[in-house]
Amino acid sequence: MPEHQRADARRNYARILAVAEEEVAAQGADASLEQIARTAGVGSATVRRHFPTRRALLEAVSRTRIEALCVRAEELTGRGDSRDALLEWMGDVVAYCVSARGLAAALTYDGSPADPVHENSCSRSLEEAGGPLLHRAVRDGAMAADVTVADLITLAVGIVLATEHRRDPAAEADRLFRLAVVGLSPLGGAPA
Repeated sequence: MPEHQRADARRNYARILAVAEEEVAAQGADASLEQIARTAGVGSATVRRHFPTRRALLEAVSRTRIEALCVRAEELTGRGDSRDALLEWMGDVVAYCVSARGLAAALTYDGSPADPVHENSCSRSLEEAGGPLLHRAVRDGAMAADVTVADLITLAVGIVLATEHRRDPAAEADRLFRLAVVGLSPLGGAPA
């Protein structure tokens, strides 16, 4: 949020974001923007002024988790076996997406351009963070050379969205991710 905004605009932004975090946690990515506005005590136009698209709102709600995943990628870079490090990080991405409703939707690639109001999209931040992990794994021959971080994020998002309504989404997402890992490895290695 720009610091040059008026104090009341900054307060509205903070209040909308706090309410949105609760609503997205309860309702997922389809949380009602109108309900968020009502609960925050602002008009829907105020919500749209701060968050012109649903994606912008989801990215703002997910920012803390995305930052944590980026830090985790940095911690794992250069540590231990390159394949294990990459797969551990991807497992963290899947687990975070399951536990943070709305995060998977914020990471989807829908072909629309990034919101210019928000400099870095969630996906772009994760791509930059995961790049060194993937490059090292490819260099070591532990991952196929044509795999991209965007591919890995798409895989994680697909698994999370496909399992979000299951009885135990975390266990199902983890199981499917581990199953997919066999197909990602150039020699069909066992999942980490």
